[in-house]
Amino acid sequence: MPTPTPAASSMRRTLPDICFEIRNKIDAFLCEETDDDVLRKVQNQVRVSIDVIGEALRRYGLEHVSLSYNGGKDCLVLLVLIMACLPAWASSSRPSPPDFDVTTMSTPPQAPTSESAVSSNAAPTTRPLQAIYIVSPHPFAEVEDFVCSSAEQYHLDLKRYALPMRPALEAYLKDRPAVKAIFLGTRRTDPHGEFLSHFNPTDEGWPQFMRVHPVIDWHYVEIWAFIRHLGIPFCELYNRGFTSLGGVTDTRPNPALAVRGEASKFRPAYELRDDDEERLGRD
Repeated sequence: MPTPTPAASSMRRTLPDICFEIRNKIDAFLCEETDDDVLRKVQNQVRVSIDVIGEALRRYGLEHVSLSYNGGKDCLVLLVLIMACLPAWASSSRPSPPDFDVTTMSTPPQAPTSESAVSSNAAPTTRPLQAIYIVSPHPFAEVEDFVCSSAEQYHLDLKRYALPMRPALEAYLKDRPAVKAIFLGTRRTDPHGEFLSHFNPTDEGWPQFMRVHPVIDWHYVEIWAFIRHLGIPFCELYNRGFTSLGGVTDTRPNPALAVRGEASKFRPAYELRDDDEERLGRD
């Protein structure tokens, strides 16, 4: 399947419109009846992740959270799920009685009773989601392009740092001192992910904030099932056999996806099935 390309008009759509469209897609997906075991598991994973994101928004508020974003598949899924949660969070956090909101041209109804019960008539916040992009020392041009285009598409307030992780986080929190929690697309099979939970403070000696891991228990095939079932645009490198994106000096197409008899041809990333083989293309 080729990478979906967002229409030029989608780049000019408002943040509320984008949030509502995503939320409606996810609500429809959660209501689907399917015989596909992977999709059923994805539905359960989505429900858990939405609850974690909603809890983080209730604890900290949108102005105090951020997203670690590098254009990879895991943080892309996380970004889409956060977008889906913003209408419910904004509606439930809006003072009562609500006033007419000229930024969204709608009158917010009463707050929904749960994250999953959001009405498509609720008025989401127009505050962009804050995000940090820690750039690889030798980034792929395709990754840079996708980060730029998707940040524009989803209206991210993105800060870019070409620094190692610790000084990048220190610089970011200096630039954004209100940030108290950062969403991460870490999964349990990632390095250092084995013992993480949904909420973990940073370790001693690191910049202090709450790390939030809504997709920690997702499996590789579930990430791709979600992306492809919902038609989410993704970085084109994944169509060339890359399964885990780093920089040009430490990342290559996954050998497990090599087409037999053709040394330079690889199947797309979403055809890989085993979590343990995901990082075979990383040095």
